[in-house]
Amino acid sequence: MLGLLADFSLVLSLFFPLYLLGLVLPLLVRRKRRHGKAGDYQWHLFVPCRDEEAVIGDTLTYLRASCPEAHIWVIDDDSEDRTGDIVRRAAALDPGVHLVQRRRPNARLGKGEALNAAYDTLSSLLPPGTDRHRVVVGVFDADGRPAPGCLDHVAARRFFGRPDIGGVQIEVRMMNRDDRRPARGKGAGRNLYSRLLIRMQDLEFRAPVAALQHARKTSRTVCLGGNGQFVRLSALDDLDAERGRPWTGRLLEDFELGIHLMLAGWINAFCADTHVEQEALFDTKRFLTQRTRWAQGVMQCVGYIPAIWRSNKIPNIGFLELTFFLSQPWLQLIGALLYPIPLIALAASYSRHPEAAAAYLADGGWRGIALYAVMALGQFVIWGPIYRRKCEPGTGLWRSLGWGLTYPFYLLFLYVVSWRAVGRMISGRNGWAKTRRNAEAPAGGPVAKEA
Repeated sequence: MLGLLADFSLVLSLFFPLYLLGLVLPLLVRRKRRHGKAGDYQWHLFVPCRDEEAVIGDTLTYLRASCPEAHIWVIDDDSEDRTGDIVRRAAALDPGVHLVQRRRPNARLGKGEALNAAYDTLSSLLPPGTDRHRVVVGVFDADGRPAPGCLDHVAARRFFGRPDIGGVQIEVRMMNRDDRRPARGKGAGRNLYSRLLIRMQDLEFRAPVAALQHARKTSRTVCLGGNGQFVRLSALDDLDAERGRPWTGRLLEDFELGIHLMLAGWINAFCADTHVEQEALFDTKRFLTQRTRWAQGVMQCVGYIPAIWRSNKIPNIGFLELTFFLSQPWLQLIGALLYPIPLIALAASYSRHPEAAAAYLADGGWRGIALYAVMALGQFVIWGPIYRRKCEPGTGLWRSLGWGLTYPFYLLFLYVVSWRAVGRMISGRNGWAKTRRNAEAPAGGPVAKEA
């Protein structure tokens, strides 16, 4: 077993430099390029809402200031608070703000159906003869904060300036990443944990996720997210004609939309020259609730693998990458069972034959084990210094190493949420209620179960 471990560490030592070159280097050497003109396009921003009175007023003010070229369409999915009233008052004062009001039983059917309602309303109101290829729809969360000038960057020649680009995803950041006391009224230890959880979410989106999205440009498999996605209206029209509606009913309707665009022959792009900020969750229960939904959404999309393999619109490297990504939650289930086995076997071997194991280690075997540990952890720890260089250059090196050492433990949550997602699927729970925001009091309507 010890010898096998040494051989495996050698393979890892050869793979690690390739991993760095292929994934990390493009992220670090990337430079900003020339932006376009937002005025060359017509912009409509969709903001699906349910019981968002705590944030929607400020969001409307922010969006109108940072994206003055855009019309804002707030979809009130039968809120039980004052969300609709707040938007209605704003719309009465500003012709650039619009309310799409939904009522049960035709409401609360999922975010995808809410977005479809806005799409139908927009389509019915656009005048005949509108060049729908030059109309762009953006999707933002109710607390989303796109950077000023965001639309100019997305309008660049390499994004919507290319007629074959159907969707563009911008970088996501956490707006509360520098909050020193996110857990108000709690002790120092709890706030330290909450700060780390927030920081890990920011690191995740701005370093490894951003690097993966850059790498996906080669495979033409850039994925869309639920916050900061932009889609050409003519691309949504294609999906509506083919599937009966642009957004469908999976829990990850944004990711599924990206797959549908690829299968329809459109190309998705990733823009890191601008960003949208959202609130990171600092409560473990709510964080696990959110990530369980994400994991279950990806698991629901595994059925697209045959269509991806049959498609002549997705390059070979693309269907391999998508197949791996769609399989990840299932592989994590297997990994949770298999990964501890070598360590258990190593400990058992050492306990049964301590003299032989000690001799092996004294003879240099410890180097292989140390290399294995460094390579196994190094691929995750390295994201701390990378994140520092790319995103937080004012941070000290030691703190960035601390972030990197925390990141592997943060990733252990993935194994927890994969099993929780399977449990929901087995029990037939495929719907999802709202997850409360950090500063939000419990609403009158149902929220996602936090457990």
